[in-house]
Amino acid sequence: MKKPKWVVAKEQAKRVAANETVWLFGLHAVRDALENPKREKLRLVVTRNAMDKLAEAIAGADIEPEISDPRKFAAPLDPQSVHQGAALEVKPLDWGSIEEIAVGDGQNNASSGPPRIVLLDRVTDPHNVGAILRSAEVFGARAVVAMNRHAAPETGALAKTASGALERQPYVRVRNLADTMVALKDMGYLVLGLDETAEQTIAQAVEGKRDRAIALVMGAEGPGLREKTLETCDALVKIDFAGGFGSLNVSNAAAVALYASKG
Repeated sequence: MKKPKWVVAKEQAKRVAANETVWLFGLHAVRDALENPKREKLRLVVTRNAMDKLAEAIAGADIEPEISDPRKFAAPLDPQSVHQGAALEVKPLDWGSIEEIAVGDGQNNASSGPPRIVLLDRVTDPHNVGAILRSAEVFGARAVVAMNRHAAPETGALAKTASGALERQPYVRVRNLADTMVALKDMGYLVLGLDETAEQTIAQAVEGKRDRAIALVMGAEGPGLREKTLETCDALVKIDFAGGFGSLNVSNAAAVALYASKG
């Protein structure tokens, strides 16, 4: 019996995902990945200078480094990448499902207090997502969630901006953001969407509710949240600005929102 097209497509997608690899670069990102026992490491390319700086991490990672000439660096990176003489090919991390993380004990990171989750609606810039991962780790968020499509994939640029947070802060990809928001609401999360047209601030929306699990939904700069995303939120909130300034980079907004919602 011939398999339906959707079954064949799903199987092909799984095979592609299984074969997918990422090149991390930069001393900090490579060191943190080498020291992460959950990270599957495939190939390490370093200059002699970088190898000396990473000696301890390399010794504990059970991987044989390839020594490369800094003038003809052997890793297949973008020529503009600031690799600092170190690049590591890895498999993407598998954090499990957002449902497991949302109701878990938060031991994937240093989270404490009521759970916080950040959801990203079409935020595609890897530097923004990397910075959001750093803020999420600092403020103890359970996870940063993005869509499988129209989102920043796990890349070397994202990892370098995240400055090690990619190894510790769950970055979970989902097929449908609105469905995930509904699932979080069913688990007791208060889902707040950041929108500049909102009438209430984050502080006002969480007053008396700081002990609740909260999910903060951030949109891309310019387009903001899509209509379906807006409709699915429990409430829309804004960041209160002083003077005539009225917008923040999405990564800065995520940091402010996480701080403002803290329990």
